[in-house]
Amino acid sequence: MTRWMMLAGVALVMSGGALAQTAPKPAKRPFQVTSPNGARADDYYWLRDDTRKNPDMLAYLKAENDYADAQLKALKPLQDKLYEETVAHIKQDDSSVPYQKNGYWYGTRFETGADYSIIERRKGSRDAPAETMFDQPAMAKDKAFFAIGDWAVSPDNRLVAWAEDIVGRRQYVLKVKDLTTGKVFADTVDNIEPNVVWSGDGKSVLYVAKDATTLRGYQVKAHALGTAVASDRLIYEEKDDTFSMGIGRTADDRFVCIISQSTVSDEQRCAPTAAPTSFTVLAPRAREFRYSADHLGNRWIIRTNRDAKNYKLVTLADADAANGVAAWRDLTPASDKVFIENFEPFEGFIAIDEREGGNRKVRLLGDDGKSTAVTADEPAYRMMLDVNEEPATPWVRYTYASLVTPTTTYEVNAKTGERRVLKVAPVPGYDPANYVTERVWATARDGVKVPVSVVYRKGTKLDGTAPLFQYAYGSYGYSTDPAVDAGRIGLLDRGVVYAIAHIRGGQEMGRGWYDDGHLLKKKNSFTDFIDVTRHLVATRYAAKDRVAAMGGSAGGLLMGAVANMAPEDYKLIVAQVPFVDVVTTMLDASIPLTTFEYDEWGNPAQKAYYDYMLSYSPYDNVAAKPYPALYVGTGLWDSQVQYYEPAKWVARLREMKTDSNPLLFRVNMEAGHGGKSGRFERYRQNAEWQAFMLSQLGVEK
Repeated sequence: MTRWMMLAGVALVMSGGALAQTAPKPAKRPFQVTSPNGARADDYYWLRDDTRKNPDMLAYLKAENDYADAQLKALKPLQDKLYEETVAHIKQDDSSVPYQKNGYWYGTRFETGADYSIIERRKGSRDAPAETMFDQPAMAKDKAFFAIGDWAVSPDNRLVAWAEDIVGRRQYVLKVKDLTTGKVFADTVDNIEPNVVWSGDGKSVLYVAKDATTLRGYQVKAHALGTAVASDRLIYEEKDDTFSMGIGRTADDRFVCIISQSTVSDEQRCAPTAAPTSFTVLAPRAREFRYSADHLGNRWIIRTNRDAKNYKLVTLADADAANGVAAWRDLTPASDKVFIENFEPFEGFIAIDEREGGNRKVRLLGDDGKSTAVTADEPAYRMMLDVNEEPATPWVRYTYASLVTPTTTYEVNAKTGERRVLKVAPVPGYDPANYVTERVWATARDGVKVPVSVVYRKGTKLDGTAPLFQYAYGSYGYSTDPAVDAGRIGLLDRGVVYAIAHIRGGQEMGRGWYDDGHLLKKKNSFTDFIDVTRHLVATRYAAKDRVAAMGGSAGGLLMGAVANMAPEDYKLIVAQVPFVDVVTTMLDASIPLTTFEYDEWGNPAQKAYYDYMLSYSPYDNVAAKPYPALYVGTGLWDSQVQYYEPAKWVARLREMKTDSNPLLFRVNMEAGHGGKSGRFERYRQNAEWQAFMLSQLGVEK
């Protein structure tokens, strides 16, 4: 017997007690989004509920999950197989390479079957008895979500402070415990950033408090142990709501620094760790002026874009600190080809993390001015500095990875050049010799060469018949670096070609690469991605009708734009936690993170930005036309891209699209931006969309 049930404006078909294959149809409720530059109709605005308690909204999300369950039921065996294959490539009782700090060796280890690691330390040597600092499997028990965002040990090694999240909304709670007794203090501070620092006397913890509505970290406070939170001392408040904040110690632990940062400006103020009360600004903020400073010995070392678009390193002697930028002295020259990503100071030299030709590299610069590059043999790779907590050593730790080579931890001696392997990340059942990685250069429509990292299994026919899985992010200057992923091996073994499109909006090719992919040039990111796809098809890496695309967050915006601009180029698009309602979100300063991002997307209160953003916003450009198959994911508690953006987008797609291709919307009701926590849970979630993707690409085995 079949009956219709109307629930919260969502039409559900019930048949024999099971959901039928009929997509939800959320109600349309007229609403106008107003702005200084015009009004827009938004019939699905009602899906926004900041309390996340609206029964109509929750009923719709449940209907979407039920529909996805029904649609994916037949793929459950393939999903389980993919998950099992992935887990088989994970060494379950793995441990990290321990690092030394202040007389202890710190590391993590997993026990077989555990979703979370145990964080431990050993006093004096790696062979000393282990002291458990955080038994995360026990701490996470019976919790739908669990994450430790940051932790710090007191100067006397007796106490540990940490930031904990059990919701997934990145509103962390500060906690402290005694490592000698295991006693957890009654002291707790709610709604902080995952960032904690001890005062030099070990009696106070510095933290960044968040605004309850916008979730912007805006105040640095000091909590004295054993006192009421209400009496926490305010150290600094950031008044400019386009800036975010962080705190940290310098490499030599002599200074505590507060870092205020926006998309185009930085300001760093520091105070002696022994008395972090009076903070001095190293260089005042100014638009298009960025810098970050560290201290070792008798000088500051600073990474800056001052007269160097791709950044350079300068130094400032303590004796000249009062003279500010006028006393800065260059350590490296400005370069059009080399982009300095990061650095770490050591006694006698500086380790530099830089990018050139689309690859991330490591270079050692001696105090004598001599420079030595760490070499690599593959065409596309990622080399980056690892944990280096002790500057009084010639040994620099870094990691190396590619789409074929598992992450390998090395250390190199800056004095002798000797290099030794500390660990190769174990990948059971995987042989790198069976796979090939390439660096491809695709020509974009404006003539720019876009780097692409490609991997496939040997024997895969590159004759224009293979399925392609293409990924990109391309925003905020964030670069996507290649690495082996246990969850991808099963796809490669089934003949799928995987490609990372290093599109403009990232910084793979330097700061200019980012500048050409944001604000009023954002569409370059979208057209780059499409042009990479067309290049890979034209050069016979893939079949035109067997291309899948994926992106998440700002990369989900990319997916939404690509779906509107070139739906015919993709068989399937996977959009995870996608930022798709660009204009409405950026008009609302109360939404978490909005004000930070005016220099990324533009401020729609200004007509030029309003018009440009409106021209590509995925939600606003859904049209009555065919779309590829779509898998959309979100988390109800997401604080970065609110759940209602993809919910509204899916609703409008269901209303407008003219094809019969499947559209699935998976809502994680117990997680935020990163999905559910736990190392295995992530792979289980991934196996669902992977099974769906393979079925759409005609790979069902």
